[in-house]
Amino acid sequence: MTLSHIAAMAENHVIGNDGELPWDIPEDMRYFMNTTKDHVIVMGRKTFETLDKPLPRRLTIIITRQLGYKAEGCIVVKNLTEALEEAKKHIPPYPDEVFICGGGEIYKESLPIIDKIYLTRVYEEFDGDAYYPQVDFSKFKKVSQIDRDDPIPFSFEVYEAIRG
Repeated sequence: MTLSHIAAMAENHVIGNDGELPWDIPEDMRYFMNTTKDHVIVMGRKTFETLDKPLPRRLTIIITRQLGYKAEGCIVVKNLTEALEEAKKHIPPYPDEVFICGGGEIYKESLPIIDKIYLTRVYEEFDGDAYYPQVDFSKFKKVSQIDRDDPIPFSFEVYEAIRG
């Protein structure tokens, strides 16, 4: 199983503010939707609650410490280990790549075991209360970068973990 992060991050590592993205970049939203479509996605409860409902054409696994939490059409687990065990049960019919979609604590906890990072790097600083963790990029190889300027400067970057 390939475990990947997909995130959009400001220069100061902000990924969210009060349950919202602090920027409006429609192309990044399309990128996220197209990249994760037909895959298993894993996210924390707070991240899920910003969506209102499960995203179509994905299996959503929610991590929460809230006992009895339910979300129609989703699988709810209590930790990352359980989330990954659940994901493995659904490959196939879903592809081998599983996406971690946030929030900050789940990104941080899973960072040592991920294989890829799909990172939208937003070249501005924003106020926020959720952060992407510090990554030692010497342990990753950048395999692609696409630069954009509209509506603000940003890049789509993909990294693969260097193993061995």
